[in-house]
Amino acid sequence: MTEYVKLIIGDKTYQFPVVTGSEGEKAIDISNLRQMTGYITLDPGFVNTGSCESAITYMDGEKGILRYRGIPIEELAEHSTFREVAYLLINGVLPTYKEINRFSVMLNDHSLVHEDMRKFFENFPRASHPMGILSSMVTTLISFYPYLESTEEEINMTVTRLISKVRTLAAISYKISRGHNVVYPRHDFSYCANFLNMMFDSPVKPYQIDEDIVRALNVFLILHADHEQNCSTSAVRVVGSARVNPYATVSAGIAALWGPLHGGANQEVIKMLYDIKERGATVKQMIEKAKDKNDPFRLMGFGHRVYKTYDPRAKIMKKMCDKVLEKLEKPDPLLDIAKDLEEAALNDEYFISHHLYPNVDFYSGIILRAIGIPTNMFTVMFAMGRLPGWIAQWRESMEDPKWKITRPRQIYMGPKKTEYTPIQERK
Repeated sequence: MTEYVKLIIGDKTYQFPVVTGSEGEKAIDISNLRQMTGYITLDPGFVNTGSCESAITYMDGEKGILRYRGIPIEELAEHSTFREVAYLLINGVLPTYKEINRFSVMLNDHSLVHEDMRKFFENFPRASHPMGILSSMVTTLISFYPYLESTEEEINMTVTRLISKVRTLAAISYKISRGHNVVYPRHDFSYCANFLNMMFDSPVKPYQIDEDIVRALNVFLILHADHEQNCSTSAVRVVGSARVNPYATVSAGIAALWGPLHGGANQEVIKMLYDIKERGATVKQMIEKAKDKNDPFRLMGFGHRVYKTYDPRAKIMKKMCDKVLEKLEKPDPLLDIAKDLEEAALNDEYFISHHLYPNVDFYSGIILRAIGIPTNMFTVMFAMGRLPGWIAQWRESMEDPKWKITRPRQIYMGPKKTEYTPIQERK
């Protein structure tokens, strides 16, 4: 039996159906609100607005739950690989041996990028941010690899190209920014091992693959693979709603991710920790600064728009961070500061009452530093991880029978009708 919500405007009563998700989430379907009443809703930041129905990712911010296609993130981080998670997100099910082997072969077959693309890389100014380069180059891919949508096989080929080539483009952008020769992908390496080798191998110092580091990178990418309708994913869906090709759609996601309040947050955490270290400030002093309403300082890596408890990804990242640092025998003073900040915040009533718990960005920057990833590449790493989620969201929206081009309304607050004044009469 359908549940309804009543809306009373003046002497008229309207009914709107309640939609219930598979995990019990409830939403009021107001898709006919303006048609029925002449009213629209006002919801800055879309905090209370569901933009779509989706079967990809489930989050419960109050309970600290994150699942991909129903599978808890803790289990995927413990047992899976990034390739397998990418397949799961895009196709809806975990792959069989045959399916993952075919997917792996396709990733290898499409890992090279056209040699002419190197000319674009080489003509970017050396100071260019890697995210700007990556966004531009992903859009450029369609010139070399046109998007064909006539068959399922062709769509799968485009999807696989994106996942494979974005990894290669990211590594190339790093190498060229340092003035080093480009390292090509190898057929005998896994997805993450290939990326690390393309990043750090050189003729004078061959890169030695460490399976623990490969595992750490897998976990990092898995934890970032999707996160419901966040800023960049919403950008992908909005752009994709115009039936834009997946290259341009993903490029839009990369541009949105670039922001310091979204994908750039882990980079901001490192900057904050480094600043604390350089100033010689104590953890107690920084906690008090963060609590001072008149002080613009804020602790980066604490709190989350959705999670009102400990970010489940942060717990996993913290364990992996400790393991990697112990393996590499690289004591990091920034990690010591981070741990002290975390302990102090988790025992401070102000942080507890305001739900300011550590999020995934708090530890991800430390682990990337330990692996050797430069700070300006942190957001690129985030983009690599989020790519399967963007593709899954784009694909789901393309197949949605309720599809509509995204076109939000607004409440106009400007001047009323004003007569045009000729320029010679203007004061």
